[in-house]
Amino acid sequence: MQRSAPQRPSSPVTEGHRDFADDGGVRWRATVTRSGGGAVEFLCVGDARRPVRALAVDAALRLSEISDETLRAWLRDAPRIGRLT
Repeated sequence: MQRSAPQRPSSPVTEGHRDFADDGGVRWRATVTRSGGGAVEFLCVGDARRPVRALAVDAALRLSEISDETLRAWLRDAPRIGRLT
């Protein structure tokens, strides 16, 4: 018996993250973390050399309710996360 491969949901929001493009068309993934009051973390999936960024948000935030334009604005405002020394 042959098994079919699992299908991905068609929704852009899966398991607490969402992919979107920045102003230049580079792909980013936004992930909400709820520890410490809440934050959205931005990871560049289009260019792994770009630093991770993060921004404090309300812990009750639902990415499905946030527009791509808002995510782009937050990404522009989010400071880069560097190494702790």
